[in-house]
Amino acid sequence: MEISEILLKATQAGSSDIHIVSGMPPIIRQNTELVMMKEYGDISHDTAWTMLQSFAGERVMATLSKQLDADFATTIENGTRFRVNAHFQKCSIAIAFRAIQSTVPHIDNLGLPEVVKKLTNLPRGLVLVTGPTGSGKSTTLASMIDQINRNTAKHIITIEDPIEYDMISNACVIEQREIGQDCPSFASGLKHSLRQDPDVILVGEMRDLETTSATITAAETGHLVFSTLHTVNAAQTVERIIDIYPPGQQNQIRSMLANTLQAVISQTLCKRIDRPGMVACVEILLCNPAVRNCIRENRIFEINNILETSKKLGMQSLDQSIMDMLSKGYISEDDAIAKAKDPDKLRKTLLSKVPQLV
Repeated sequence: MEISEILLKATQAGSSDIHIVSGMPPIIRQNTELVMMKEYGDISHDTAWTMLQSFAGERVMATLSKQLDADFATTIENGTRFRVNAHFQKCSIAIAFRAIQSTVPHIDNLGLPEVVKKLTNLPRGLVLVTGPTGSGKSTTLASMIDQINRNTAKHIITIEDPIEYDMISNACVIEQREIGQDCPSFASGLKHSLRQDPDVILVGEMRDLETTSATITAAETGHLVFSTLHTVNAAQTVERIIDIYPPGQQNQIRSMLANTLQAVISQTLCKRIDRPGMVACVEILLCNPAVRNCIRENRIFEINNILETSKKLGMQSLDQSIMDMLSKGYISEDDAIAKAKDPDKLRKTLLSKVPQLV
């Protein structure tokens, strides 16, 4: 059984993810739903291990043996690229593949609010794209970097684990560095990138205190920095960053974050009902003076109110975005309520506007 055959068939079917789990058939995710590829039968541990060895190099296998997890990327013969995680479960090998488009999608084709495109013109500061796993964070970030690459002459450095989209220098000079292959860690890559004359830095993920601190420092020193966090809304993102620091340093980081943070884009994907595919519902926080004061004075709880009352400035809450997608007929009422930040409030809004829908 060839893993390349399974991956090719899965991507031809429009799958976003492929899972190889010992004792089960291959499993694919199509428009958020899991489907078993029963025609291949159950995959044994030995078969899964042989599959992994067929496309993972010695460095990956050594990492897996030492850490019991390994992140890397691979490309099959037709040019489709995958982000891969190999790991163990019940002492058996398992592999998770995430399909990556061969080309970076144009930002205009993602259905994002226009203000997201405008953020690529910022001269400096920190822009965060957040959301749960599989919410399209990497695609949004790549499209923003691509927008800069199309229109301005800058030096862009990305630090990723692993490199996902293969970016080609256009107007910009782009250097992509992979953790474990080009640099030992995010923090190390960030530290040394500041000596490499960058204008724009992309940090794959703010995973820990050292990386978070280095990312904010890079934004403080006059660079435009993009990064991600696994948080579900803007207010939680700010709280998560502050909570990473020890209590004695939190007042200082509030001040630093208030000065450097430019925007938080929090997104989730919903299944489209008007045609096959997914659509992003997006919360957007822009750091105006009111938001900066909330961060500086530890009044994070007021951010949600600012979001809901600042639509003219380009901000919007997640639930406002969901309602917009619902009114356009892109998503179902059930999915809208399930993905809402405040499901009860959204349900009441639907009842008051269109009683027959709920």
